[in-house]
Amino acid sequence: MMTRVRSAVSSIIGGIMASGSSAQEIRPDPPLRFPYSRPDFLALSPDEVECSADHISRPILILKEMKLPWAAGYAEVINAGKSPLNEDQACCEVVELRRRPVKELNFHYWALFDGHGGSGAAVFTAKFLHLHIEEQLQEVLEILQNPSLQPPTCLGEENPVHHLHPSARCSQRGLSRAASLRGAAGAPGPPNTVAPRFFMEKKIKQESLVVGAIENAFKEMDAHIARERMLYSVSGGCTALVVVYLLGKLYVANAGDSRALIIRGGQIIPMSSSFTPESERQRLQFLAHLQPSLLGNDFTHLEFPRRVTKKEVGKRMLHRDFTMNGWAYKTVQEEDLKFPLIFGEGKKARVLATIGITRGLGDHDLKVHDSDIAIKPFLSCSPEVKIYNLSEYEHGADDVMILATDGLWDVLSNQEVSEAVSGFLGNCDPDDQHRYTMAAQDLVMKARGVLRDQGWRIAGDRLGSGDDISVFIIPLMHGNI
Repeated sequence: MMTRVRSAVSSIIGGIMASGSSAQEIRPDPPLRFPYSRPDFLALSPDEVECSADHISRPILILKEMKLPWAAGYAEVINAGKSPLNEDQACCEVVELRRRPVKELNFHYWALFDGHGGSGAAVFTAKFLHLHIEEQLQEVLEILQNPSLQPPTCLGEENPVHHLHPSARCSQRGLSRAASLRGAAGAPGPPNTVAPRFFMEKKIKQESLVVGAIENAFKEMDAHIARERMLYSVSGGCTALVVVYLLGKLYVANAGDSRALIIRGGQIIPMSSSFTPESERQRLQFLAHLQPSLLGNDFTHLEFPRRVTKKEVGKRMLHRDFTMNGWAYKTVQEEDLKFPLIFGEGKKARVLATIGITRGLGDHDLKVHDSDIAIKPFLSCSPEVKIYNLSEYEHGADDVMILATDGLWDVLSNQEVSEAVSGFLGNCDPDDQHRYTMAAQDLVMKARGVLRDQGWRIAGDRLGSGDDISVFIIPLMHGNI
């Protein structure tokens, strides 16, 4: 009898324990979508990848062979211990849009991705973003093939404006204001006639289709990461700086705080803007104003010069909101004691006390520490795209575009970078195809500095960069060939 009781009790206890353990069962981490690696074009062995992650010696990696489009140069170095791995990634491709027997059409592609919160998003984006750009460009390929063609408003339809008889065009332009107003208001007219309008259609430039394709590709890439993370581990997020060369023009797309600039004849031409909590303050504050629920009950969309204290409630204090560039006084209320949406300045500025960039890809799971407040609604994946028409200029061997992650720009100004690159190239043989990689290596070395007792130091005994640094130097003369 006691044996049966003990058996029954044991079964009950075992069932409870089993039930409890299943309720608290920890799901295994999803597998990595892609393992950690360095850019494919570096062609590193597993041992070399491991050696590159030395935070003490911080070896500078360069190309083994000069095989990048336009003989572009590249160099990179890992951080000084900020993260276990180098969270920067890079990609360089020539992507075919149209194949033979028809005349080939392709685009050249250089890209840098600065990861944070893990290397997963940067690795993933480096493998797929150019494919999303290709997919978007394929849709408008037939239009791009004909430089004289005005992009039709609807694909598959001809623009009627281009086929009107000249006299009909004059007639349309000669419509009286009264007739136009009647047409716009829906006034009755003869059957089968098109209501007159103030203008027929906006004229869209072909280059705008390329810009739109790149912008859509960034959105598709961000959505792709969101889908993949349901099955795989795609950690963190990344900024993205992309250059596309197509039909004689360079399209520079930036979402984040990496930077691109052109050096032409000694002149510095910035080709990107940095997107930070300070530069996008008004956009972020406006979003928080429209959707205050995004702030939970912990943050305020208003900005103050410093944290508001309880003893200042009722006093007049400087502040600004999304409508203001300047500052004005307001009476401090209890709700102003909440932490500001944007706090800090320069490299220390943060959104929701968490992240220092406002545009990029990924970060779908990022939340404010110890809360359920999501960061993603405040992060935009939309890039700013700038265009440089290579065919308008003759470029020499020392005219280059420089792309670099913020690890470089944290310690070197545009002017310092320009002087360093121009000075280095000026001392190289113009026919040496290694000159651009050596210039990239020299630039990374100048930003990393030398390890001393006080840490990494650069010229003038200033603090060197402790961040990951990645640099492309792209000679522009190849675009004129």
